[in-house]
Amino acid sequence: MSIAPTASTMDWMRSFSELADMPDSIRDKLGQIKSMVVPKGTVLFRDGDACQGYVFVSQGSIRVQKMDPDGHEIVLYRVEDGQTCMLTTSCLLANKAYLAEGVAEEDTTLALIPAVDFEHLLADAPFRRFVLTMISDRIADLMALIEDVAFGRMDVRLASRLLELDNGSHELRLTHQQLGSELGTAREVISRLLKDFERRGYVSLKRGNIVLADLSALKKLAVQEL
Repeated sequence: MSIAPTASTMDWMRSFSELADMPDSIRDKLGQIKSMVVPKGTVLFRDGDACQGYVFVSQGSIRVQKMDPDGHEIVLYRVEDGQTCMLTTSCLLANKAYLAEGVAEEDTTLALIPAVDFEHLLADAPFRRFVLTMISDRIADLMALIEDVAFGRMDVRLASRLLELDNGSHELRLTHQQLGSELGTAREVISRLLKDFERRGYVSLKRGNIVLADLSALKKLAVQEL
């Protein structure tokens, strides 16, 4: 992981309630690790990079995504407040390179345990249980994503996502490529569906903007996802 962070005085361990029950010996080791702030847009790791350490995100969001040879992206999951990165953990345990990319979606505060120290901490059962529990939680998220992509109707999923992203202005500033990455499909699929939505009067398309023109129709379509 290649970053140029700024040291932070924030007590990052407070974001991980599970660490409160750790033995003092483990908490003392973790307490020696300073948190750092990485700016929005920072690429924390790329496909093929070697893994440098175990990451705790105490505040912010890291988007973990995979890109195919044609440049299409799919968002695998996000690492947010009080979470760790499953892919990083997998790479450390297997001593393998990253298979995806991680990008800070906003200014993000994190703590990084060097790989050697992580390996030593795994010898302690309480910390090992913490790591395995974090992996289990992320696997559940990935299974939900796979199920959604494999079995969900894309028009229904798109309507649902548009409503989720609406902050009350009913106007979204994002590209078709960004929506495609969010929903795990190609930009062309999103563009085709949005054009269909526009013909039906659900949305109005402008350059870089999507106006939600008929909220009731979008909500009626979105509930089919339930």
